[in-house]
Formats: sequence, C-alpha cells, structure tokens
Amino acid sequence: MKKNEYISPDYVKYALANTPQVTFEVTDACNLRCRYCGYGELYGDYDARENRRLSDQKALLLLDYLHTLWQSPLNVSYQKNIFISFYGGEPLMNMPFIESVVGHCETTLKSDLRTYTFSMTTNAILLDRYMDFLVLHDFHLLISLDGNEWGDSYRVDKGGKPSFNRVVQNVERLREAYPDFFERRVNFNAVLHNRNSVESIYDFFKVKYGKTPSIGELNNTGIRPEKRAEFNRMYRNATENLYQSEHYSEIEREMFMSSPTYKSTALFLRQYSGFTYRDYNELLFGKQSPEKQIPTGTCVPFSKKVFVTVNGKILPCERIGHQFALGCLTDDAVVLDFDAIAQRYNAWYAKLEKQCSACHLRRSCIQCIFNLPCIEEERVHCHGFMTAKDFERYRNVQMGFLYRHPEAYAKIMKEVVFE
Repeated sequence: MKKNEYISPDYVKYALANTPQVTFEVTDACNLRCRYCGYGELYGDYDARENRRLSDQKALLLLDYLHTLWQSPLNVSYQKNIFISFYGGEPLMNMPFIESVVGHCETTLKSDLRTYTFSMTTNAILLDRYMDFLVLHDFHLLISLDGNEWGDSYRVDKGGKPSFNRVVQNVERLREAYPDFFERRVNFNAVLHNRNSVESIYDFFKVKYGKTPSIGELNNTGIRPEKRAEFNRMYRNATENLYQSEHYSEIEREMFMSSPTYKSTALFLRQYSGFTYRDYNELLFGKQSPEKQIPTGTCVPFSKKVFVTVNGKILPCERIGHQFALGCLTDDAVVLDFDAIAQRYNAWYAKLEKQCSACHLRRSCIQCIFNLPCIEEERVHCHGFMTAKDFERYRNVQMGFLYRHPEAYAKIMKEVVFE
C-alpha cells in the first residue's frame, strides 16, 4: 500500500459485497416525540425531518445493485444470512415500502447462496394493525420501551400524552395472539436517563415479559450547544448506574452481554486473548486483514452494514451524522465512488495515525472517528487516547471483573460471537 493508504477502493467494494446487513430509514415521520430522540431538539447532525418516505423504487434499485455484488466472486460467503432491517422515524408508518422490500427479497432476489432475515425497530404504536404480516414473515422485532410508566415518560406523542399504555396494550395483544413468536422473536430496547435506572428497567421486563432488555445510554454526539445543559440533566452512565443497584451482581449476571461490564470484558478478551478469529480465513491463514494497520476502531465502510436515509443518502451506520454520507440513491442509479470513499477515510486516518501509534489502547480501540467532534478540522484530538498508566488501569478493571466472576471467561468464550 502507498503511504497514508490504509484501505483501498477494492477493499471498500469487497466489504460492500460481503456486508451482513442493509438498513433502510423507511420514513422520517414518527407518531411519537420522545424528548431524547436522536432526531429531536437535543441534536443537530441530521437532515431536517419533513415527514418523508423512502421510495421502494430506490430501495429495490439498491438491493438489485447489491445482489449483483453478492453473486460476484467478491462475495466469499456461502449460504450467508443477510439482515434486511427497517428503521425510522416509525417504520410502520410506511408499511407499503416494507411489504415491497420483503416481497422483492423473497421472490426476485431469492437465492440458494443466501437467506434473508427481516428485522425492525418499532415503538409498537401501530403494532396491532400489522402484527400478522410481521409474524408471517418471521420478523425480529426490537420494541422501544423504557421500563415502567414513569421510566417511559419521556416517550410521548405529538400532543405530549404518554405512550406507555398504548404500547403495553399492543405488546400484550401480540403475546396473546402469537406466544411462540413473542418468545422467539421479540426483544426490547430501553434508553437509560434520569427517570429510570438499570435496575428498574431490568426488573420491569423480567417480571412482566420474562425478557432481558438491551439498555443504551443517550447519544452524546451531535448535541446542540444550547441544549448541552438539558442533555447533561438527562444523561446517566450505564456502568455507574448498574453499580448503584442493590442487586447489581444478579442483574449483571442475568443481563450478560446486555450489561456494560460483560460487554467491555468480552471486547478486551476478543482483542487480547489471541483465541478469536473474524472468519475462517483468519483461522487458516492468519490475521492478514488491513484492519490491523488502521488507526482508531472505526469500521471499514460497509463491513458491518449499509444504511440508507429517507433522503437516499448512503452511510455505513445509522449512528453517523448525515453530513458524512458516502454515496446516494437517485431515481435510476446507485451512486458510490469507491476511490473517493477510500481517499476520504484515508485522509481521516492519517490525521490520527501519530496519536494512535502512541496509544496503549490501540489493539482494543472502539473509538469511531465519526464521534470525534473535530474530524473535519486539520488537527484532531482523540478523547479515547490512553497512556501506559491509563491502559494499566483499564486492564486492571477487566482483570478485576474476571477475578470477581471466575465463570465469566468460559461463558464469554463459549457463547459470544462478534459480528
């Protein structure tokens, strides 16, 4: 590779040909106005919300484009499962789009070389109308609910009325009508804030549904400067909050990879144990991936997923500001310039190489460049930088966790698969 070339255009195209997930922002319309929403008043790094809908014509164009890559020699997988995911806004507000994409995958794109799994993140307000279709096509559902009624009170409709009772009623309808589907395919996602806690969230879902939810913190990037104080009042750190729980050991054990402590230790073992492999090529031929040379923990574009916004912008992830789009969909073309994408990433990586080479966390870095507020500036500072002393403290935290939980190592190595 040339100097300051960390990824090549061919490698970006290879990553796209082997992407495991395609996510569509079905619509930017929503029937709720959650106070902390990433597309709400606290944030400013997204396109204006104008109640738009992504056209199925553009979506099918992209899927056909990807199908060609999936059928090409660039694709090295056999009988791979690809997740086709629907995101919003509230995706159920554009049901014709979902029906069109599902039908296209199950007919036109049907192949012996791959299968498709459909998934959706939904607020469940319209779940009662469309649950028959979702069950028929065996969707994986992630329902957004922040725990009990007070814990969920930031999730309100346009008129400011709580959504809790409507969501719970629809969840109950689904469970009563399709108990097996509910058990296999329905999970919950809760946002941690100042009106709930890890313990209250865990207790609510365990008692009411027999489920262990995933719990996420408020997004701390892209915040409007004038909203920083309000954000700080709402924000809670998941690890700190977990250890404030009266029964934190039990909760930690039951949540497993949904707990921040297990997740952190699993990442540490993945990077430092020497016993993990990304795929069978690494197992057989060694770890030759260019990722070893890439500064930061940023994913190679499209290696994890392809995300399409309601305006047709193509990004590598839904967590990234829309100003970082790597391509777009027009009415008759998929516009992706692999040379330009590689050049753009290489320029960002080059800015951070000196810092990263001196950082003691570099082997297990999870710092995404898109979460650095100054990535487009000439000088970039990574707030995840670790000195030798910082790293020793980090290592001691992980080893301390394993010392307190001697069963954790075997459980993680046996059960955890990173994708």
